[in-house]
Amino acid sequence: MPLNRRTFLGRSAVAGAGVALAGGVGAGPAAASESKGRGHGRPPKRYSFTVMGTTDLHGNVFNWDYFTDQEFDDKAHNDVGLAKISTLVDQIREDRGRRNTLLIDAGDTIQGTQLSYYYAKIDPITARRGPVHPMAQAMNEIGYDAAALGNHEFNYGIPVLRKFEEQCDFPLLGANALDAKTLRPAFAPYVIKRMRTPHGRDVRVAVLGLTNPGIAIWDKANVGGKMVFPGLEEQAAKWVPKLRSMGADVVIVSAHSGSSGTSSYGDQLPHVENAAGLVAEQVPGIDAILVGHAHSEIPEYFVTNKETGKRVVLSEPLKWGQRLTLFDFDLAWEKGRWVVEKVGASVLNSNTVVEDPRITSLLGDEHTKVVAYVNQVIGTSVAAMTTADAPWRDEPVIDLINLVQAETVKAALAGGEYAALPVLSQAACFSRTAGIPAGEVTIKDAAGLYPFENTLEARLLTGAQLKDYLEFSAAYYVRTAAGGPVDTSKLTNAENIPDYNYDVVSGVTYDIDIAKPVGSRIVGLSFEGAPIDPAARFVFAVNNYRASGGGNFPHVPGAKQLWANSDEIRNTIIGWVEAKGSVDPAEFASVGWRLTRDGVPVF
Repeated sequence: MPLNRRTFLGRSAVAGAGVALAGGVGAGPAAASESKGRGHGRPPKRYSFTVMGTTDLHGNVFNWDYFTDQEFDDKAHNDVGLAKISTLVDQIREDRGRRNTLLIDAGDTIQGTQLSYYYAKIDPITARRGPVHPMAQAMNEIGYDAAALGNHEFNYGIPVLRKFEEQCDFPLLGANALDAKTLRPAFAPYVIKRMRTPHGRDVRVAVLGLTNPGIAIWDKANVGGKMVFPGLEEQAAKWVPKLRSMGADVVIVSAHSGSSGTSSYGDQLPHVENAAGLVAEQVPGIDAILVGHAHSEIPEYFVTNKETGKRVVLSEPLKWGQRLTLFDFDLAWEKGRWVVEKVGASVLNSNTVVEDPRITSLLGDEHTKVVAYVNQVIGTSVAAMTTADAPWRDEPVIDLINLVQAETVKAALAGGEYAALPVLSQAACFSRTAGIPAGEVTIKDAAGLYPFENTLEARLLTGAQLKDYLEFSAAYYVRTAAGGPVDTSKLTNAENIPDYNYDVVSGVTYDIDIAKPVGSRIVGLSFEGAPIDPAARFVFAVNNYRASGGGNFPHVPGAKQLWANSDEIRNTIIGWVEAKGSVDPAEFASVGWRLTRDGVPVF
């Protein structure tokens, strides 16, 4: 499907070119003084408004977990979903005056739940006379003004993204998502909204959208040769001055990029993954940045611009609709223009409100369809398997994932040049609450083992490279001296390494000595009972995220690709269970790795 870059004069135009008006005649509680000017000692005209922000909604409309088929809950008792956000938004509009508010998003909208998966793959929005995406329906109903593109927007391919864009009543922004051939924006870079004040002088608010350069590697199969994604700082430096020259009184950046200044994929790209703080620091003329991508909660964070000394406020409203950011702006009319005197940020917790019945009613049929889909029985299991202890024990449920991946790769390579090589497989514990029950196994059970839309690849590794890979993974454990009890609550996630960046590898055996320093923990690495030859060659079944540099694991991104497919690993697992009919852990479970301290097993 061609990129078909739409012009953005209609949807993100400047004054005089059809801009949608965000403000109106008159003012609500947010509009301040009615006085008429600074002359003769009079106070300046003032105006206040609020920009609300969400990010990383990841397909959450309802406060529902489709993988457990029950209301969402976590240890902090967070709630999720646009139905909750809608209630908060209505409250703020009532309090501030609807015409004194804007609502924006920082990306990762159409991937992450079985609801969003269903309308991308099972009943796709791209089909002839296909449905309208539930996220588009909900966001249109709530009244979003703009949304930045997230990296996960590209997971289902450009045709799905373009169809979603077409279904939205607001622009999808991506100033650094460029057509690979023309290097022109493939999406609207910005939108300018007018806020009508009681003083006859509109405030022009520009929203610049920036997405994540990691798309180029994470979704190479979908965007390669079609789009390129330069760094956020570079494109912000290009566009912010343009927006100011076009008369923007306020410039807000909606950035699908964390604030830490770090990258999870090392030197795979010359651009920083989490660059929002760098944008604030390096690019003059920005008033506020809505931060996304990192799934962090940052109510209010100030970064000082190096050139101007001005403080820029950043805020990130966690994820999945768990929080709503509020940017509150106070402006004054000075020397013929509006000047930002003060801006602050805060977040609201969506667990403090009920779901908006407008949204739950609007999408009740879609929700019902997806619940029925995920509860389809696809097989049975002889025994229950759980991920509860998977971060520190070799559990059968992770062995199941690796078995499916290894068998799939072996079948794909059969009869070819690499058919005789042993196949190893990597897997991670994505959730500590996933599992396969004894008895009937449903789609949601199998899909819950693999909540991400990752696909499967086969890469060629040596024994030495495998050892390096495992040493890198073993940094996940907190160094723990021999002797004494081990507290599992303090054993993992060293240096904030998430569970999904701890890989275990099947097809080999090894110990992880957590009493040893990082880099020298893998002991007794063996294949078929013999120490692994550093020069030996192995086929490595690995997900595309890891193969493209996600997590910054060594060797795999540069290793020779032997095979790849476009089907999600979780679909492969579902298909395997359907074909098998009955799952018996006794047929595949084994202890291939274990934790030790000075050679003594921890468990």
